[in-house]
Amino acid sequence: MTVRRRVAVSGVVQGVGFRPFVFALATELGLAGTVTNTGEGVLAEVEGGPEAVEAFCRRIAGDAPPLALVAAVEHAPLTPTGARGFAITPSRDGGPRRTLVPPDTATCADCLAELADPADRRHRHPFISCTNCGPRHTIVTGLPYDRANTTMAGFPLCPDCTREYTDPADRRFHAQPLCCHACGPRLALTVPGRPAVEREAALDGARRLLREGAVLAVKGLGGYHLACDARNAPSVTRLRRRKRRGAKPFALMARDLTELAALVRLGPVEEELLTGPARPIVLLRRPGPAADGLDAVAPGSPDLGVMLPYTPLHHLLLAPPGPGLLVMTSANLSGEPIVTDDAEALARLAPLVDAWLTHDRAIHVPCEDSVVRVVDGEQLPLRRSRGHAPLPLPLPVPVRPALAAGGDVKNTFALADGGYAWLSGHIGDMDDLATLGAFDRAVAQLAAVTAVRPEVLVVDRHPGYRSARHARRTHPTAQPRTVQHHHAHIASVMAEHGLDGRRPVIGVAFDGTGYGDDGAVWGGEVLLADYDGFRRFGHLGYVPLPGGDAAVRRPYRMALAHLWAAGLPWTASLPAVRACPDGERALLERQLTRSLNCVPTSSMGRLFDAVSSLAGVCQLAGYEAQAAVELEAAALQHGPADGYAFALRPEDGVLVGDPGPVLAGVVADLAAGAPAGLVAARFHAAVAGLVRALCRAARERCGLETVALSGGVFANALLSADCGRGLRADGFTVLRHRRVPPNDGGLALGQLMVAARAGGPGAG
Repeated sequence: MTVRRRVAVSGVVQGVGFRPFVFALATELGLAGTVTNTGEGVLAEVEGGPEAVEAFCRRIAGDAPPLALVAAVEHAPLTPTGARGFAITPSRDGGPRRTLVPPDTATCADCLAELADPADRRHRHPFISCTNCGPRHTIVTGLPYDRANTTMAGFPLCPDCTREYTDPADRRFHAQPLCCHACGPRLALTVPGRPAVEREAALDGARRLLREGAVLAVKGLGGYHLACDARNAPSVTRLRRRKRRGAKPFALMARDLTELAALVRLGPVEEELLTGPARPIVLLRRPGPAADGLDAVAPGSPDLGVMLPYTPLHHLLLAPPGPGLLVMTSANLSGEPIVTDDAEALARLAPLVDAWLTHDRAIHVPCEDSVVRVVDGEQLPLRRSRGHAPLPLPLPVPVRPALAAGGDVKNTFALADGGYAWLSGHIGDMDDLATLGAFDRAVAQLAAVTAVRPEVLVVDRHPGYRSARHARRTHPTAQPRTVQHHHAHIASVMAEHGLDGRRPVIGVAFDGTGYGDDGAVWGGEVLLADYDGFRRFGHLGYVPLPGGDAAVRRPYRMALAHLWAAGLPWTASLPAVRACPDGERALLERQLTRSLNCVPTSSMGRLFDAVSSLAGVCQLAGYEAQAAVELEAAALQHGPADGYAFALRPEDGVLVGDPGPVLAGVVADLAAGAPAGLVAARFHAAVAGLVRALCRAARERCGLETVALSGGVFANALLSADCGRGLRADGFTVLRHRRVPPNDGGLALGQLMVAARAGGPGAG
């Protein structure tokens, strides 16, 4: 008896060797038929004995290639045709288009072995790849995923590559980025005043320049990097000055794990992240910043952000005799989108670099490096981009077709329909036309590959958010909804943990800034929340925010505002008082006394700034959260200590955590000669204690047992770990971010979930 069946597979099944896998599986089982790409995935028709067909349907998901992610397998009976043999047929164009484009993947071990083998025809080929690795998301120009719909379309295959591409037994069978020295992209090195050189000469020249201390623009998968020898302090300092980087740490790329052995603490989870297919930047603890010789790379930071090579070009660039440790930071001026276009790179990066190492394969989709850290043995994403975008996240509650615009800082948007959300890669800070343009292009590109046509537009409730205004202008027909900032934070944690929202959680949302329902700047919130809405159960006590952004850039202003609110004198011996110029101090006193340009804030991020300044750790912030980062470093260097104590008081039915006693404790310790590290350690313990106290109170009053931690403050590994341990000791189930960032890069997911409950009090 012969049967025939149509088998439709959806998910990440294009660009991952799925059709060759289907070919091999059908051949092994003695089945006839065909397999093809469609706009929605992969479609196979198989014919043969009933047992063989059943085995095919069972194994097509279970035995799928390592980079595949099968979302669904649907099959239906067909009339047998008497077909013989099995074939991969041309992709079906037209019809609906919604398949899941895979992310870019680090060079696999097989390709690396060929790269290093002088006898292999791809020896030292900077663009070596196969079915199991290489560019995907950043080169896709359309669907279905075939070479004609990628930026490799302009590189016709040579006879040798054609033979591999069409050989079912070859690892490169239907590998769309396939190429070699004869038919692939070419490297080029451009140095002002010198003739350009190509191929191996370009690579040799680039490594020589790096050894000599030059700053290079290096074209990668999703954009250009700026690179220099990380151990050459003058070179790093020059790059920092040119990029107007301030004191913000640079990311590093290391030749291998051996290069990192003396620089950072490496555990098994960190090693797995560093060497896995996504290859993110991993924040790794420094045993002692003063001892590693990299203060120019990450001044004042307790961590080094490190990644390993993820393209063949990176491997070649870092190979001896080139430097084994490079600064590898996004090629842009601070706050602007990453540069992807070659002509733009030559123009915009000219003030920043000494030379350009480029190639002639276009980057269609910009994609920054992802950033993660490890907390309590689990990964915590800080930026979800290369290696992850545009993989979808399953939603616990189905949604109408929607666009969630995210926030203004660390912007990431999301498209969603039904049971899935597609989060964009990192866009950036929405404060200039270039970033708004990057946002629009990314929305259009993601919509093209997901076929989502938004009926609903979800934005932050802040009336001044540029992301909200811009999204409303560009999507005027979508039904607008607003979501409170911290509600979205908590909803994002709930969503990634699969909660359906039927039971509220205790949501702790700590960050720098979020628009509150009372018009104040929130940021130290405890919410009783589900997707339908939230109730504010507790918050950090309000203090004036003098001068808005000026207080963020100058932490000493927040320190003086907190002292003023706590009724504590501005003693001349305090570091924060000494840091504030006399004229500014007098002006600040008038502002606070008369409440001029002083919006009240409950921000935990601003309290971190204040204590950092009071302890003499950081008085001027050159990048976001610098004061908090350096305060964490001081606490880590000191070690654990007993915490200060917040006062809890009821106020209009809400529990308020009064920071006054904490400030008094800090001042007393400083007067007694306590080092900054002790103050920092006691403050971190105090915040963890406040979280425990507020969550215990919420449980006593409401019977809730699940706590969700979110907001940018929980990127602080010391605080996050302390809170997690304490809450679990108190018997709570603790939810932290594992798939999207706790900062505003995760807002869009929460916005989607709140908007899915139309009409709820949180839906706006």
